[in-house]
Amino acid sequence: MLLGVDVGGTFTDAVLAVDGRIVTAKSPTTPEDQSIGVMSAVATALQRAGRSAEEVEVFAHGMTVATNALLEGVGARTALVATEGFTDLIALGRQNRADLYRLCAARPAPLVPDELRFGAPERMTPDGPLRPLDADGAEEIARRVAQSGAEAVAVVLLHSYRHPEHECAIGEALARVLPDAHVSLSHEVVGTFREYERAATTEVDAALTPLLRRYLRGLVERAVESGLPEPAIMQSGGGLIDAAAAGRHAAWMVLSGPAAGAAGGAYVAAAAGSPDVLCLDMGGTSADVCVIDGGAVRERSSGVLAGRPIALPMLDVHTVGAGGGSIAWRDAGGALRVGPRSAGADPGPACYGRGGTEPTVTDANLVLGYLSPDHDLAGGVALDRDAAENVVETLAGELGLETIACAEGIIRVANAEMVRALRVITVERGVDPRRYGLLAFGGAGPLHAAAIADELGIRTIVCPRASGVLAALGLIVAPRRRDAQRTVLLSGDALSAAAVRDAVQELGEQARRALGEPTADLSAVFELRYRGQAFELAVAAGVAPSPGELRDAFETEHEERYGYRDPTQELELVTVRVAATLAGTEPDLTAPDAMSPPVAEAGTRGAIFRGEPLETRVLRGSPPPGTRIEGPAVVELPEATLLVPPQWSGHTDPTGTIRLEREREREPEPEPEPEREREREPEPEPEPEPER
Repeated sequence: MLLGVDVGGTFTDAVLAVDGRIVTAKSPTTPEDQSIGVMSAVATALQRAGRSAEEVEVFAHGMTVATNALLEGVGARTALVATEGFTDLIALGRQNRADLYRLCAARPAPLVPDELRFGAPERMTPDGPLRPLDADGAEEIARRVAQSGAEAVAVVLLHSYRHPEHECAIGEALARVLPDAHVSLSHEVVGTFREYERAATTEVDAALTPLLRRYLRGLVERAVESGLPEPAIMQSGGGLIDAAAAGRHAAWMVLSGPAAGAAGGAYVAAAAGSPDVLCLDMGGTSADVCVIDGGAVRERSSGVLAGRPIALPMLDVHTVGAGGGSIAWRDAGGALRVGPRSAGADPGPACYGRGGTEPTVTDANLVLGYLSPDHDLAGGVALDRDAAENVVETLAGELGLETIACAEGIIRVANAEMVRALRVITVERGVDPRRYGLLAFGGAGPLHAAAIADELGIRTIVCPRASGVLAALGLIVAPRRRDAQRTVLLSGDALSAAAVRDAVQELGEQARRALGEPTADLSAVFELRYRGQAFELAVAAGVAPSPGELRDAFETEHEERYGYRDPTQELELVTVRVAATLAGTEPDLTAPDAMSPPVAEAGTRGAIFRGEPLETRVLRGSPPPGTRIEGPAVVELPEATLLVPPQWSGHTDPTGTIRLEREREREPEPEPEPEREREREPEPEPEPEPER
């Protein structure tokens, strides 16, 4: 019996795989201590399944503790130890900027203030020590850090990715002087070159790890007390690691929740026969989008979160602040805006009746008739239509709009934000979104899928039966995984098959040892560039490629990305990344969920489509395979709601997934050409009458 629990901004989702079927549950998220909501969702799932906690064999968990702390800029009191002369590295950063003409755009301030930055009397080069660090120097630095009152320490020395000896010496000295403080060593956290990105990532790791460790310690205690096994934690790269390892490096978990959703999306897409899809995971606070090619989520070697570089492998997920709880507001110029501020779980949207006083996307969906005021949402949330109308009407008055027009505007603005996010991961990278389907999940994703698909020219929508809890399902199917990476900088004669094989073998043993499985499967990614280029392209070429195979893979990727290749240029292998994985389970999605109510006609209700009220068919429950659905319709799934506008229709496949297709518009028939009149002799003009 397998258990997956994912914490979202509004709800905490649980999925239990037992006896070949899936049992789901939702519970409100508890921001003050997420573990309370986790255990509530687990208790509900176990009760629905009629099982006990002691029967659970695997407990997988995805959470937003590290993500929220980074977004809010909170963390432990952190010190930085860097090579003398480089202590302001994290403040200087890079000179590039996201918006070229916004000269006054502020970057996020470093998590380590000036007074907590310490210079180490050492200097390492790529070839070894230029200024050795003696024992007295390491002890002196440790004493100065201890006197500062730091709770955590980030140690980032030049070229430690190749020669970590000085970092290890400082780490040992800090452990003796500050045994209760957390110490992050950059060669352990990152292990690759580019000192600023390595420093920024290590700083994040040091500042957030004490918070994450406290949360995980409390969760483990609650789980063990209730009879559950210790949880395995989802990493940003889409694999699970044990709670103890997760508690040592928070930077590995900054995209834990979105990665779980992407893993669930990839599994369902492959099971439904749609291996090429764009994922839209819209929850209560944000929307996450990613590309799935051939049933696999695209990965990247690094990313940026809250304006801070994270130099670690992660799934290529893009996030925007557009969720069901995103607040609609009027800006100083009189325009309607939505998000990024969210009503969250407490008080939540106004229609939840918990004290919310501002209009949200969920309120607008209720006003437009897409949600039912007579049927509770998953998690037992009753909806108050009058409260939703009141807050939307107030905003409409500020904007000079009718209430319905304002509600439609809220939906359009939120959709535009999600369309922009999808264009970032497709059009801006040379990917045509029209050749993909749109996999919509999350509690709110299926409500907005059709409008977003229309905007992008996508003609197929895939909505899983468990769309409202798909991230929790992703935790069950995710593999266990550990990564190891190193910058090698090999070119010319040094770039040989033996050198590549040795690097992969050493990193593979390191990853397998960290995973605790000496026979785990290995996969490798190689980051290459033409000698002299500033950045690399990542390619997969097996675990023992020859230099020729690496060049072929790189130049194919280079030509696809940039439009050309240059066989005369020298190739440089910059970084090798190796992952050790153990495959997750594969629950049978065709098995019916005995806990979900069978589909039932719930009559019709009025809903607004493009400003026009239409009687809309309502289906409640999980449609069995073969069910035909014609728009306009609303399908109230157990944990989500699917909106089927006019011109969209589809059916339920054997896995319970609903597939919708957009009707192709008929081209207007050409008008018949007018018959040509016969040429006729011009009639003679009448002679003028004689003057009288």
